[in-house]
Amino acid sequence: MNVKACAEYLKKNDNFLIVSHKNPDGDTMGSCAALCSALRRIGKNAFLYPNAQVIKKLVPYVEKFYAPNEFVPAVGVAVDVATDKMFAQGFDGKVQLCIDHHPTNSRYAKKLLLKPKKASCGEIILELIKALCGELTKEEADLLYIAVSTDTGCFMYANTSAATLKAAAKLYEYGASAAMLNQIFFRKKSAARLKLEGMIFSGMNFYRDGKICVVKITKDMLMKAGATNDDLDDIAGLAGMAEKSLVNVTIRELDDGSSKVSLRSGKEVNSSEICAVFGGGGHNMAAGCTISCLPDKAENMILDVINEVWK
Repeated sequence: MNVKACAEYLKKNDNFLIVSHKNPDGDTMGSCAALCSALRRIGKNAFLYPNAQVIKKLVPYVEKFYAPNEFVPAVGVAVDVATDKMFAQGFDGKVQLCIDHHPTNSRYAKKLLLKPKKASCGEIILELIKALCGELTKEEADLLYIAVSTDTGCFMYANTSAATLKAAAKLYEYGASAAMLNQIFFRKKSAARLKLEGMIFSGMNFYRDGKICVVKITKDMLMKAGATNDDLDDIAGLAGMAEKSLVNVTIRELDDGSSKVSLRSGKEVNSSEICAVFGGGGHNMAAGCTISCLPDKAENMILDVINEVWK
């Protein structure tokens, strides 16, 4: 579908449940909430599936849109969800429409609005809301600024394009509180996060003369820092701060003994190709996967694949 066709589909239907992905970030939650707001403005009955994993910073912006227990949806809409294995925890309903920007989208929904060249799903929702409503409210501009800025690392990641900056400028025009949101999402950190970052920086591993940087986060580190999931927002961006790094790997130990791997790279290496070896995926310069072993072994396994892909 294109944006116009998607807007027409939304106008013809009602009783929407909008679904985000597990371990939600600012893009999926901001995009979901902004779309929900726009649908309500055109007279539709729309709610967000209550994602229990939403971090504390995001809750005030999205909780007002959560569906009540008694709500029975007619149309499920997934936003920023690449595969049906990535739905928010506890969601077992049906999805008729998917709006996404991941090139690895598995096309699980009958209706699909896919724009893989967009840096964030928020940019797609911006176009969709304009097609639905003509203009954005200030609240929608704030929600989409959260979406666009968090998926681009406040416009520092390599996925940022001229189109991304134009979208951000448009959100400024609609009244987005960019300065305040930048402080909340990129500047201010909890004491636990700062302690954890100290451990991360002191334990970095470097390979190929610093071109590969690996960060490991264990459950023991989280316990010593007093950190929770609320303190792990954009934690995968830290490895990329190393001066020479071109491929950055963040490996986090999970409760079940497996390791969640987040990979970031420049144009020299395809992150999605590497993560696909372990059943993951994402974008060319940002991807992820889960490996069924502890971080030390996961580090060796991911390095072997990087060395195979990046000769």
